[in-house]
Amino acid sequence: MRSPGFRRTCTTAIAAVMALTAVAACSSSKGNGATTADGKTALTINCMPPTSNKVDRTSFQNDIKTFTKQNPKIDLTAHDTFPCEDPKTFDAKLAGGQMENVFYTYFTDVKHVVGINQAADITSYVKDMPGWNEIDPKLRAMYTVDGKVYGVPRTNYTMGLLYNPTLFKKAGLDPDKPPATWEEVRADAKKIAALGGGTVGYADYSAQNQGGWHFVAELYSQGGQAVDASGKKATVDTPQGKAVLQNLHDMRWNDNSMGSKQLLILNDVQQMMGTGKLGMYISAPDNVPTIAKQYGGDYQDMALAPMPGGKATLAGGDGYMFNKNDTPAQIKAGLKFLGLETNTPGKGLSNWQYLAQQKSPVGLPEPRLWTQGGSYDQKNLALKKQYANIPVANYQAFADGNPKLTPMIEPPNAQQIYSVLDSTVSAVLTNKNADIDSLLKDAQTKIDSVLAQQS
Repeated sequence: MRSPGFRRTCTTAIAAVMALTAVAACSSSKGNGATTADGKTALTINCMPPTSNKVDRTSFQNDIKTFTKQNPKIDLTAHDTFPCEDPKTFDAKLAGGQMENVFYTYFTDVKHVVGINQAADITSYVKDMPGWNEIDPKLRAMYTVDGKVYGVPRTNYTMGLLYNPTLFKKAGLDPDKPPATWEEVRADAKKIAALGGGTVGYADYSAQNQGGWHFVAELYSQGGQAVDASGKKATVDTPQGKAVLQNLHDMRWNDNSMGSKQLLILNDVQQMMGTGKLGMYISAPDNVPTIAKQYGGDYQDMALAPMPGGKATLAGGDGYMFNKNDTPAQIKAGLKFLGLETNTPGKGLSNWQYLAQQKSPVGLPEPRLWTQGGSYDQKNLALKKQYANIPVANYQAFADGNPKLTPMIEPPNAQQIYSVLDSTVSAVLTNKNADIDSLLKDAQTKIDSVLAQQS
């Protein structure tokens, strides 16, 4: 859900495309827009942080100033297009010729953008980008289609288990040995819930498509998949799918470790964690600062472990692609800027010194963009450790363990699939007598129908 992976089609954006057509000729990525009047290479990029995010926006603006000073023949203009990608206008901007030269995408967008012929092939250019080969091959593969490179990864995340070490101690559990299996999650959740006083051992989402999202994440963790390799057949009515639902059912109804309030969403669970009344839930590391800043959580009361199950973890992230109309000079200029902004330890998005000075959290285990053990990765980790202002030890188990799991991105047509599975999960958490076998069979049929409509 952090990278929702909306599947878009140009046909759903016709009206928006027509609205853009009148000004399409002004696109900076076309024709004589490739150079300025004084002969500079004109380059536009989106996803400049919004004015509401003063720290990141100032950093981005400073990076542009540094870049243009170092590259006086490049005229770089950044656009504040928050949210960085709006599913309602994304395809329309592409088809209408209004997309920036360098534009933001989720990992789940790549095949779609390439499939509708809206991305430039940058294979022959990336070899000259400093540090390109240092990027984790699994992340580079996210922007590779049929052996051709179409983009550069920017950040990445994987799901893990966020837990409260203080509650673990109170429940007689070892906070340095978080649960590694779903059986252990269940056992630990029961002990935490037994503390009483409204304490919940384990929480999960079950509304607004978020329940379906977490079902898939938990399915992955046990070695299952939501959709088969062809992308045309659902694979949720399986032993792994049943194990996910049975575990949730048993924690909810047999152990009473999930609390009585259900149909929870992200904000609900983050608030529960912030008040110190929740033992565990699955999450990406980016939840930690949100819980601390918005819900009063203490960094000392939050720790991360690898995704239980030991098989795989739902992974996501984002990066930049290049407009199909970009000139070679624009592609080279764009890669040069990304080399500074996204791919240099201690600079751009990895300027840990600046972030620490601005009292932004430094020390979370992700993003982990570069190959582990490589020179870029080691330099980045050293800088992050030097300027860390949160308890790094709390996230070490996650940092060591999650990279050993198989990363799996969200399924095709993710939001429609999540909508179907939302009902499945909510039924189990709100009805003690829910028929798990029937629920999975029904979900399988409905997801097959969704996939058939897209084939």
